[in-house]
Amino acid sequence: MQGLPSEPSPKWHFFIPKLYTVLREGYGITDIRHDVIAGLTVAIVALPLSMALAVASGTTPERGLYTAIVAGFLISFFGGSRFQIGGPTGAFVVVVFNVIDAYGYDGLVQATLMAGVILILFGVARFGTYIKYIPHPVVTGFTSGIALIIFSSQIKDLLGLTIDKVPAGFLEKWVVYGQHLGSVQIPTALIAGLSLVLIIGLRRFAPKLPGFLIAIALGSAAVWLLGMPVDTIGSRFGGIPHSLPTPSWPVWSVDRSVELLPSAITIAFLAGVESLLSAVVADGMTGRRHRSNCELMAQGIANIASAVFGGIPATGAIARTATNIRSGGRSPVAGMAHAVFLLLFILFLSPLASYVPLASLGAVLVIVAWNMSEIDQFRHLMLAPVGDRLVLLLTFGLTVLVDLTLAIEVGVVLAAILFMHRMSELVEVQTRTQLIADDIDDLAVPLPEPYAPLDDLPDSINVYQIDGPFFFGAATRLGDILTRISRPSEVFILRMRHVPMVDATGAAALIAFITRCHGHGTTVILCNLQAQPRQVIERMGNGASGYRVEIVENFAAARRRALAIVRPAPDQSDSAHR
Repeated sequence: MQGLPSEPSPKWHFFIPKLYTVLREGYGITDIRHDVIAGLTVAIVALPLSMALAVASGTTPERGLYTAIVAGFLISFFGGSRFQIGGPTGAFVVVVFNVIDAYGYDGLVQATLMAGVILILFGVARFGTYIKYIPHPVVTGFTSGIALIIFSSQIKDLLGLTIDKVPAGFLEKWVVYGQHLGSVQIPTALIAGLSLVLIIGLRRFAPKLPGFLIAIALGSAAVWLLGMPVDTIGSRFGGIPHSLPTPSWPVWSVDRSVELLPSAITIAFLAGVESLLSAVVADGMTGRRHRSNCELMAQGIANIASAVFGGIPATGAIARTATNIRSGGRSPVAGMAHAVFLLLFILFLSPLASYVPLASLGAVLVIVAWNMSEIDQFRHLMLAPVGDRLVLLLTFGLTVLVDLTLAIEVGVVLAAILFMHRMSELVEVQTRTQLIADDIDDLAVPLPEPYAPLDDLPDSINVYQIDGPFFFGAATRLGDILTRISRPSEVFILRMRHVPMVDATGAAALIAFITRCHGHGTTVILCNLQAQPRQVIERMGNGASGYRVEIVENFAAARRRALAIVRPAPDQSDSAHR
């Protein structure tokens, strides 16, 4: 009937690829034409980027193309977004470089396969709903840090420095650069400078033209026609194969899997965050809605396939997705077409890639790093509250100077602590109940409730009151209460009037406390519970223990129940003696 809520959709509907939805709605010749044109435009942008990102990641340029072809096609085919363009991105450069440096390319393949499985599990567990809400200071901090690392990694190719091996550490890199400044190659620096000027100029005065591809094409032509002594893809890597490699499964090692697990988790995290962020951007540009968990599963499938076909990790690329939308792309067919056009390049035009100067690819990566740095967002966040600024700067500093995985972990944990604090303040405003108790100035304002002495209770009854939320941050304090109480106890009354919420950890700690008391022969009575704590404790307590948790409405009822336990009725006492 009209006005009544519709039946909830089956959960499996949220894992159906958007391609199926598009075809079901109707897909005609006009749509094909728009998607093919958009796919060609994106392929022109992705061609130099894929090679440049692979080189920056410490591997060969064709692996970036393999990734854009295989993963790009599958992300669009299985994905939950109509407009997503997948492939290698700058977010992976640091972690991929570190894995290859430590374990070789085979180690990267194994880590990428593991990341693909983790992403599929994330999708099945429907984590996509929550990954989208990673705190903005964390995302901006590690993205800006990665941008600085990418820029630092290109100095050697931009200036043609003669360095056998560039150190992995950020500070060590710049020390070595300073020691080798005398080896700058003027032709290389000239090609890099001209490529940068050309890209920036085209972006400003002719933004619709493919600046990356034009700069690389003109740089290649200059090096070839003038015979300039500049490193090219051909001179360093021997060119690019003219076909996709045969799929191959790596030799699996359990010990190596354990070592690679942190890197695999980082790859999965980055792939999930960036792909969903890209999908959100696409939604904002088009007014459509993506399926986040379907997108995660597509990312997992695509990364597994990319590793099998000799690629590197892949995710949704924000800039290429936006280019797809601006170029008129209407469906996932545009992303699939972009992959097909890149495949045609490998099949028929790959010999031309041998002439591409690494200095021009370095210029492309400098622009990529600038775009990733999010300077405006960084400045804006520096005007945020102190806690957000601390998260931003700490994540940024750890990304650049220590380790990307550690940076994400510390940033998320610190942001979570700040979030809990702010939520406590919000609940205090809404409910006028203070979640984290401060000191009370009873000199200026008397306490609202006078102190009621418990002299009428026998020593065998103990009373304890909990104030504030009983979540994981406070749960450990209850476990030590029995050992801190000097006198033995037959009954323990726990007053919980000022506990507005209990989470699973707090409830588990409370049940463990009650179980421990039961083992000592002590009865625990809970009183004055608010609605949420009562619901959680009743559900968890009665399911976990062999006896029911005793809950009464108020302290008076708890007192009567306690006295009844320690002072049995006369008839019961007499019958016991008889």
